[in-house]
Amino acid sequence: MLRLAPLAALCLLLPPPTAGAAVQTKEVTYKQGDTELSGFFAWNDQSKGKRPGVVVVHEWWGHNQHARNQAIRLAEAGYVGFALDMYGKGKLATHPQDAQAFASEAMKDPQVVKARFLAALDVLRKDPHVDPERIAAFGYCFGGGVALAMARQGVDLAAVVTFHGALATQQPAAKGAVKARLLVLSGAEDPMITAEQVDGFKKEMTAADARFEVVSLPHAKHSFTNPDADKVGMPALAYNAEADKESWARAMKLLGEVFGQ
Repeated sequence: MLRLAPLAALCLLLPPPTAGAAVQTKEVTYKQGDTELSGFFAWNDQSKGKRPGVVVVHEWWGHNQHARNQAIRLAEAGYVGFALDMYGKGKLATHPQDAQAFASEAMKDPQVVKARFLAALDVLRKDPHVDPERIAAFGYCFGGGVALAMARQGVDLAAVVTFHGALATQQPAAKGAVKARLLVLSGAEDPMITAEQVDGFKKEMTAADARFEVVSLPHAKHSFTNPDADKVGMPALAYNAEADKESWARAMKLLGEVFGQ
């Protein structure tokens, strides 16, 4: 089970960006077992043919506007973004105590975590705009830990990218299990993702024969992709425009390599 508690109070609600006219969006409701979940698609209707799809795993707040913003951002880059829901429709936190409770509840059963991720993956693969053979996952903070857990368990993904995401795990990857190419983007001055955690992750992935890269972004603290991070009043959190720009460019480069874009 992932240890995500140190990521409490990470990720903030952001206003939606101004999307180009070509970007279309839609909300969907889907299920994992008896649990209703909220999903959000974004795609570029000027793109020709079926496109690679990218699952966006939300922060500990739940399926919020931040996650949707990333799906829109992916659509602007020519992919189909799908912001999933790990908590259940309507479970959206605005207070850290509620967010921690939601995250703890979601993570207590690893089989439910995997089932909810796979339910979203199935929805994305069935979308008519998506090439079901070309799928990746992006994870932010809490969602980064979820995405890496799926990679560790051998879920069939072309790539997994995490932005200031959780690295520690109690279920390390077995040798040969990781199918996805991994890109971990962390802040060099992030006290929540420690050097020990980064080193442990590198050793784990090396032993697993995974294809991975860990990038330490200079001067970046936690939540470096979040423009509102500084408003929390926590010294560990800070937006860093250069780190945000560089991390996104590196993520796009990886997707271009694995999908031949």
